[in-house]
Amino acid sequence: METIDVVVKLLIAVLIGGIIGAEREYHNKSAGLRTLMLICIGSTLFTIFSMEIGEHTSPDRIASNIVTGIGFVGAGVIFMGGTGINGVTTAATIWVTAALGVGVGAGHQYAALTGCIVLVGILYTFTKIETWIDRINRVHTYKITCPYRENVFEHFEEMMKQHKLSFKRGAQCRDKQTVTGIWEAEGHKNEHDEFIHKMLNDVTIERFEF
Repeated sequence: METIDVVVKLLIAVLIGGIIGAEREYHNKSAGLRTLMLICIGSTLFTIFSMEIGEHTSPDRIASNIVTGIGFVGAGVIFMGGTGINGVTTAATIWVTAALGVGVGAGHQYAALTGCIVLVGILYTFTKIETWIDRINRVHTYKITCPYRENVFEHFEEMMKQHKLSFKRGAQCRDKQTVTGIWEAEGHKNEHDEFIHKMLNDVTIERFEF
């Protein structure tokens, strides 16, 4: 392979990794600009070396292991947070970026650039759509602790109904003179906000987690 071809491919890999990485960096994700540039360059180099070293035997021998190897990098950005499992989208982005790097290394620069544009478009557009969906249908887990009294759980459930929240009651427990209940409620963001405001100002509640 000519030196100029290698240089051009590496520059394209830098461009692709930089575009995708800038989008992730803008949203403060764990894998940002430098990480995705390195992943794209690395995938491109592995593919080039694989084609050169195994030209007469098995040109895909090294490149085929990129798919396996990149899985470890992707797994490193997935973690359990207070709101559930986070980093899955970034892990998938790493996976696709590696695929684009392989495409560049194999000589499919135009396809890789097109894939880069499509990927960034998906990340940008669907973030807006997900935000909109989250506003109209949000799920919250509420944990309420208060003094025991007759039908206390039904009282809070009636409050949820008044705020147009659909809910499912979870675990309940009583500790001497207090009771604790957990609910998983679903509804519009505004309805959740109003319910949370109501609970925060309820003097009978000893502890409220949301």
